[in-house]
Amino acid sequence: MFNRIDLRTAEPSVAELRSVLPRAEVDVDGVAHQVQPVLDAVRERGVSAALEHTERFDRVRPDSVRVPSDALTAALEELDPRVRSALEEAISRARAVHDDQRRTDVTTQVVPGGVVTERWVPVARVGLYAPGGLAVYPSSVVMNVVPAQAAGVDSLVVCSPPQAEFGGRPHPTILAAAALLGVDEVWAVGGAQAIALLAHGGTDTDGNQLAPVDMVTGPGNVYVTAAKRLLRGQIGIDAEAGPTEIAILADHTADPRHVAADLISQAEHDTLAASVLVTTSVELADATEAELARQVAATKHTDRISEALRGKQSGCVLVADLDAAVRVVDAYAAEHLEIQTADARAVASRIRNAGAIFVGPYAPVSLGDYCAGSNHVLPTGGCARHSGGLSVQTFLRGIHVIDYSEDALRSVAGQVVALADAEDLPAHGQAVTARFTEERA
Repeated sequence: MFNRIDLRTAEPSVAELRSVLPRAEVDVDGVAHQVQPVLDAVRERGVSAALEHTERFDRVRPDSVRVPSDALTAALEELDPRVRSALEEAISRARAVHDDQRRTDVTTQVVPGGVVTERWVPVARVGLYAPGGLAVYPSSVVMNVVPAQAAGVDSLVVCSPPQAEFGGRPHPTILAAAALLGVDEVWAVGGAQAIALLAHGGTDTDGNQLAPVDMVTGPGNVYVTAAKRLLRGQIGIDAEAGPTEIAILADHTADPRHVAADLISQAEHDTLAASVLVTTSVELADATEAELARQVAATKHTDRISEALRGKQSGCVLVADLDAAVRVVDAYAAEHLEIQTADARAVASRIRNAGAIFVGPYAPVSLGDYCAGSNHVLPTGGCARHSGGLSVQTFLRGIHVIDYSEDALRSVAGQVVALADAEDLPAHGQAVTARFTEERA
């Protein structure tokens, strides 16, 4: 069921590791030619084009894009009490973590009379995408909304695909989660057409205006990702999300039942999900494979999970020692990285590249998906080498405010002129010296 890569006798370079480690291949550019006409149509014809493509792709045409507020209230009232309690706990823990990420303005006196202040200003309006498809993700609503609210974003709209079985509205649990978070604007639109409508806005079927947003965040399929890539610049985006990933760094102390269960939990997302075990122990690898065979057969989504685990994006990497294991997982830069080793905290402190790190046997990725307090919107496809997950900072912009007095400018005028001349931009220097030259009659 599980591919194996044996690196015990090799010392591959970082470049070689990146080429041999399992990874899902998603050709975003390959679908761009399909997505661009959708974006063009929505730009030109707004809501009518978005609804036409919704009917084509989702086989349902909502009466309007914006979901009535009473539908949000009703969804919350009808929500299973167990699910409501769980969402409330997830929201509480996420707020505790994300409220501590708030930034404060910083003022630096560079010289007497010369001050630079960095103001942290939230994005004004944000579109938060909650995918549909194989599963419903109210947790994604929580993970997107909470940091945006903590950042002070004034205006939020949640977008989620309409469901035919729910009268052309997003899944009721999505609506309930939005209501629980105090979000009163939800649009029943998904896919590339949702990203286009968020970017351009439009007039809804009832004549009400759907205001465009400044930024779009949240995961989605390859078509959503392509739309975000093509519209980047007109709107800000958080990242280009690819298939979900888990890497587990484990040694002989790990419990193969736990390792197998965690690999399966990630493979449950979709057939392109990546589940990777990096281990120093052949015995653990063998025992995990046996557990996979046993546990997969007992799961609800056996076929989907089996295909994901057999795919080239999944597998077991055998390494000679813990140092080699750390090099491998740093090269892989997993979205989710579990450390199941002796002295797991110490090992975790050595990791440079990961979207989120889960330490020890009692911190599975599924805890982070829902109730750890951390954010589960994380970089995929190796992007954890240079990018972090969704946070309050995602929704903030640092703006430098420069306030210099006449004397403070005069004291540095010569240096400004020297640097302007060095770059052959004399007018830059003259813009300073003009302030200190007697006006000619």
